[in-house]
Amino acid sequence: MPDKNSHAKFDPTEGNEERRKEYEFHDDVIPIVETPKGINEDIVRQISQLKGEPEWMLQLRLKGYKNFAERPQPSFGPNLDFIKFQDYRYFTRYTKGVSKSWDDVPETIKNTFKKLGIPEQEQKYLAGVNTQYESESVYSSMLKEVDEKGVIFCDTDTALKKYPELVKKYFGTVIPFNDNKYAALNTAVWSGGIFIYVPKGVHVDKPLQSYFRINNALSGQFERSLIVVDDDASLHFVEGCTAPVYSQDSLHAAVVEIVVGKRAKCRYTTIQNWSTNVVNLVTQRAVVEEDGLMEWIDGNIGSGRNMKYPCCILKGDRAKGSCISIAVGAKNQYQDNGAKIIHIGKYTSSTTISKSVVKEGGKANFRGLIKIMPQAYGARSHEECDTLILDDSSASDTIPDNICMNDSAYIEHEATVSKINETELFYLMSRGLSQSEATKTIVMGFIEPFAKELPLEYSVELSHLISLDMAKAGSVG
Repeated sequence: MPDKNSHAKFDPTEGNEERRKEYEFHDDVIPIVETPKGINEDIVRQISQLKGEPEWMLQLRLKGYKNFAERPQPSFGPNLDFIKFQDYRYFTRYTKGVSKSWDDVPETIKNTFKKLGIPEQEQKYLAGVNTQYESESVYSSMLKEVDEKGVIFCDTDTALKKYPELVKKYFGTVIPFNDNKYAALNTAVWSGGIFIYVPKGVHVDKPLQSYFRINNALSGQFERSLIVVDDDASLHFVEGCTAPVYSQDSLHAAVVEIVVGKRAKCRYTTIQNWSTNVVNLVTQRAVVEEDGLMEWIDGNIGSGRNMKYPCCILKGDRAKGSCISIAVGAKNQYQDNGAKIIHIGKYTSSTTISKSVVKEGGKANFRGLIKIMPQAYGARSHEECDTLILDDSSASDTIPDNICMNDSAYIEHEATVSKINETELFYLMSRGLSQSEATKTIVMGFIEPFAKELPLEYSVELSHLISLDMAKAGSVG
């Protein structure tokens, strides 16, 4: 059941300025187009008109809006009744188009992404990068050799114009407009996001990355991402997100749809470091065909309220899915995370590993669903959830829902909750580490199963972010 008092202590500015100071800066950028605050059918039509969309997309948006307006808030997780939908601005445009050259990006926006290290990552580690600022993408590039393989990598708005039949074929097939209240809202007002198509047999050797930036208070970001990895192909996609601290909330409600073909492989890595005034409500789901593999690597460090449950629908025989995640719940944070795995095909298999760290009165729940359907003969699923509690004022719950509908399959579930081991702490401190340094060492060891799944450069970045969290005075109980 939701904690109906969970919002009472939510002060997004209190005690958080230093912890993410490297990411929580604000730039004064003047939009060239923006819709009025609030949401109604006229706003939905205006967004579609500004984008010059086909009639079928407008009609889908209107269906999404109607469903959103009729649905209540979710009956689980943190209480979201404080969200005032008419206070947000649902579309803001800062540039006249998506730049292919970094030099063409407006200077103020370019400086924002320079502070975040995007150009360096692109040059050193990535096959392609796309950056989104508020509602729309502002920059996109891809290595020539990847482009020559026929890979499509662009923002979803551009894809709708350049590849309309491909978008129409897949859009809304994994996550329909009426899936949940926030998927319906996204369908109504979506803007930006990523479209990737990897042709049959093509392997993208370096990751593709997108970076999402919210810069203003009472702003909404509703990117819609669609990824198709065709038969015998492979892809690793990395997503990062930040926002400044304000005294008022911003709303992020994204949708990510992924189609994994036969014998294909997709890995989707997220390092979510939104500031604590961001309400992060995301729907992510993949459909996996026979012998395919879907891997979610999901890091949740920021946001004040976070609800996200990456999902694999293992449709084809011998399809595999996994979700490895961490959640750090600190002061003024309620992380409600987990994973959903639906086994449909025969001999499908899945693994879910969740690591949670809570401190300073924060909360981090694991909410999971493993469902093995009657036709999923011989299916196997393993689920483990571990929580490290650093003080007496923090809390964590494990809420698994495991359903096995045939007697040829099995589900393994294990969960542990622990505090810092005093013996380990004493040993490290006897070797010259301070209590804070010793605690950071123990925490990094605890989340190692997640960190080792990241590319080296992102693992280093994760360690840096965790260190910033742990370094705040009073973070150790």
